[in-house]
Amino acid sequence: MSPMRKTAGKKVAATRKRNAARRQAAAKKAASIRKGRAAGKKAATTRMRRATARKTAATRARKKEEAALTQPVQVGEPPAPEPQVQATPETTIPE
Repeated sequence: MSPMRKTAGKKVAATRKRNAARRQAAAKKAASIRKGRAAGKKAATTRMRRATARKTAATRARKKEEAALTQPVQVGEPPAPEPQVQATPETTIPE
């Protein structure tokens, strides 16, 4: 093999290596971005779910409070007084 062909082969091999390294780096970066996006999306979903739950709980509490304020207060009749028992020889007074 002539020296010229040897160097040409080395150059081609070096170029192939560089291209492969670039491809790998690009693939790694793309995978990292995909992961980051997925994690960000998941975090956003979680934040949204928690915010919705918080808002729902606040609304539920407010409605419960409003319902308690708007309900008419029912005034019950006072209990009837117990009949007074007269002590007679036939009845005994419970102690």
